[in-house]
Amino acid sequence: MTGEHITVVSGLPRSGTSMLMKMLDAAGLEPIIDGIRAADSDNPGGYYELEKVKKIGEDTSWLADARGKVVKVISQLLRDLPSQFHYKVLFAHREMAEILASQRVMLGRRGQPTDTVDDVKMAALFQSHLDDIKAWMDVQPHIEAIHLHYGEIIADPQGQSRHIAAFVDAGLDAERMARVVDDNLYRQRKYL
Repeated sequence: MTGEHITVVSGLPRSGTSMLMKMLDAAGLEPIIDGIRAADSDNPGGYYELEKVKKIGEDTSWLADARGKVVKVISQLLRDLPSQFHYKVLFAHREMAEILASQRVMLGRRGQPTDTVDDVKMAALFQSHLDDIKAWMDVQPHIEAIHLHYGEIIADPQGQSRHIAAFVDAGLDAERMARVVDDNLYRQRKYL
């Protein structure tokens, strides 16, 4: 492993990864993004994505420049991160019912089918993937990970921001990080 770590934000789609990227950006950690996917009504704060991540299995040359910065990598691509770098992964979790509801709303707005897979089956597939990727990360010497819950960040942005700042250990401003958390964007809440 060489040099300083690369901070990675990961999780399932619609789990709060864009919010985490925005928080880290506000706190002083430079995001690696290309701006190709523009903000929209599903993510008014922006997606904070880099198209090159989608081809990480084929090309990782850009990762050398990611040290000391943050990049979003969906959980399905974490295994493609080359082991010569050290990663600090902030893994976003969210109630499965909220993820599925958020995806349905997003697909509906785009005119795409929302009923191709039953929610129970999709939830089981997602949970199996989450269990598998967590077990894999736990035994990777080049990866340190913390698991963050979307609802807990919304409920306690200051405390969670301090926790994140301590983990990333890059002199981040936890107060600025906490200020970007927007409770109004928590639109698919699971009510008990």
